[in-house]
Amino acid sequence: MGKGTENRAAFSDLYCINRFVIADCEMSESIEDILERNLNAVRHRIAVAATRCGRSPQEITMVAVTKYVDLSIIQGLLRLGQRILGESRPQQLWQRASELREYDIEWHLIGPLQKNKVRKTLPIAAWIHSIDSLGLLEAVDRIAGELGVRPKLLLEVNVSGHPTKHGFRPEEMPSVIAQCPQYRHVTICGLMAMAGQEGDLEGARRDFRALRELRDQLQELMGEEVTLKELSMGMSGDFEIAIEEGATIVRVGSALYEGLSLPL
Repeated sequence: MGKGTENRAAFSDLYCINRFVIADCEMSESIEDILERNLNAVRHRIAVAATRCGRSPQEITMVAVTKYVDLSIIQGLLRLGQRILGESRPQQLWQRASELREYDIEWHLIGPLQKNKVRKTLPIAAWIHSIDSLGLLEAVDRIAGELGVRPKLLLEVNVSGHPTKHGFRPEEMPSVIAQCPQYRHVTICGLMAMAGQEGDLEGARRDFRALRELRDQLQELMGEEVTLKELSMGMSGDFEIAIEEGATIVRVGSALYEGLSLPL
């Protein structure tokens, strides 16, 4: 074999080795790299949706939903600056808060809260999205007064009427909201709802619009006695529609974890 042929063969071998090294690096992308890419993509989608309807992206708060996610993934989100986290179950919230107590986290409880779990939840959750009965509201207010905390609350409304969804019925909300000023140890900030049928984007838009219109009616009814600024609506599959319909808080989970292995 001539010297030129040997050089070409060596170059070819080196090229192949480099290709394998590059491919291996691409395959071994870190969890934090994936999280950063997904987080930036979600933030970009929020900004585009807000701009599209003449709103500022700064009006939208994203709650990163961490249920079923390993602790290392949550820590990755925290290192990337995502400090607003949401849990669906009170027991999981308690555990996460203990495990991550060295971080400055604003915790949101976004799932159902039973009255017997209120006392342990209130020192942790800055926000509760799921006030779905006057009995629960009364318990939260009473215990908040005893503990000296002031949680921010959202009243959950079943705008779709779907039997699997929690919340007040829309028609009872004028009576409910009229009673809110008597609760002196909490701040009622707005309303929360879930779309009735996952994957039905037009149905989701109707539900989100109905919540915004209900909020506007209630705000007009109450004047300055109650300020219902916040609308928590929209998840990974429909948060852009929710923003277009007035959401100020979106709850994003699966879109943040695409490409990661998560428990079923």
